[in-house]
Amino acid sequence: MRHPDELRYTADHEWVLIEGTRARVGVTDFAQDALGDVVYVGLPAVGSDVVGGDAFGEVESTKSVSDLYAPLSGSISRVNEKLNDQPELINADPYGDGWICEIELSDEVDLQVLLDADSYKALVEG
Repeated sequence: MRHPDELRYTADHEWVLIEGTRARVGVTDFAQDALGDVVYVGLPAVGSDVVGGDAFGEVESTKSVSDLYAPLSGSISRVNEKLNDQPELINADPYGDGWICEIELSDEVDLQVLLDADSYKALVEG
């Protein structure tokens, strides 16, 4: 399993790439593997406000339906429309083409609760 060092992670198995005041969000390699074949992604609405830790979408696989949890508070600024027709991108490229959305951050203090790659690796291997 890959856990890129440049990303931050949540205990709910989302990854975050910080770019200024915007955060790109997706599910980790560990999560996509546990889910199995992804067949549907319920994306949040652009412009909607999210609160860190609250559900903001869902992923449906051949095994189950799982909520997606906002890693940070803010406003959804962009979603990955490709997932509407190609939800399997989450399995094929979770850290690239399988990203889910971007959040315009409302408070950078939220960044302090995210895990670094080593901490996330310890969590999933522990």
